[in-house]
Amino acid sequence: MAVLLFFSGFGMSILYETKRILRNHRIRPRKRLGQNFIVDSEFLHKMISYADISMDDVILEIGAGFGFLTELLSPLCKRVIAVEIDPRIIRVAKRRLSKCKNVTLLQGDILRLEIPCFDKVVSAPPYSISSPLLFWLLERRFKCAVLTLQREFAERLVAEPSASGYSRLTVEVYYRADVELKDVVPRRAFWPQPKVDSVIVLIKPRKSPFQLKNEKIFSELLRVLFTQKNKKIRNSIRPFLGRFNLSRRDVEEWINSLSFMDKRVRELSPEDIGLMANEIVDRMCEKGLL
Repeated sequence: MAVLLFFSGFGMSILYETKRILRNHRIRPRKRLGQNFIVDSEFLHKMISYADISMDDVILEIGAGFGFLTELLSPLCKRVIAVEIDPRIIRVAKRRLSKCKNVTLLQGDILRLEIPCFDKVVSAPPYSISSPLLFWLLERRFKCAVLTLQREFAERLVAEPSASGYSRLTVEVYYRADVELKDVVPRRAFWPQPKVDSVIVLIKPRKSPFQLKNEKIFSELLRVLFTQKNKKIRNSIRPFLGRFNLSRRDVEEWINSLSFMDKRVRELSPEDIGLMANEIVDRMCEKGLL
């Protein structure tokens, strides 16, 4: 979700300025690109405050819009890397930000671009890329990320086992980071107004709360289990074990000896799934499969 901010000192409301720029440049917000623009400066200031920015920080902004948030970040940090997918919008942003010498504007898809190293993220990304963006982000080194995300999606990040929102994403994020839900951003704070509210989310990488013997096996196991999270483990794990050219007898033997086989996937804590993944790795090593 691209972000717009306009300062009261310019004598116009954010909403007025947003509409003026769009009208003058004949730009219609594209729903496909998640172009809902923030028109309430309170939430932009909150996002920046949660990031605790210093002059040593390189900030990544995803969905830079016309550069109003970028302009606000620029004097607070060493450098801003602002990414915007829409070439129509980035042309306007380049003109607006021409005096901000520490801003690098990149046009393209954040998930496909080569992004320089950064310290922190301050952004309201499009709803449509929230999940792949988080997986992309968690594979990189950073100090913290402050993201404005769809409320339902944000609540999935902190869901407890057995809750409806508990998912593969919940477990992957829990393993790698602390997540804190901050402020609800009502839909009226955007224009055009989306159908749902958002939440400002603070994400900080941390030392993993449990040890894994093989992170790849853990991630692959999660992917398989959570496609059938209401099934018992013994039923949902068979396709995963079948990948390793085990005999039917070996598969059944493993299922009967692994932990938690009679629980349902949604009932397992991240630690439980980690323990199961480690047991599978041990057995694979015994069989010479790893």
